[in-house]
Amino acid sequence: MGVHRSALCRGPYGGDGDRSDGTDCSDPAVFEVARHDRPPLRVCPVHLGPSLLLASGVLWPPEITLIGRL
Repeated sequence: MGVHRSALCRGPYGGDGDRSDGTDCSDPAVFEVARHDRPPLRVCPVHLGPSLLLASGVLWPPEITLIGRL
């Protein structure tokens, strides 16, 4: 879990394409959401739910990995 300690939340959209500047969350990422043909999306607990619904390429059923601690 210590590898991603400095990773910041990129939710709920993941900073992709035209939404690359759309994330302003500076909380540490706690979860990593697997996506198809895209890098995994690292998110905080607040943005986990919205990222499952709004981020592009999220696998279904979702694959969520715990990468940090609160």
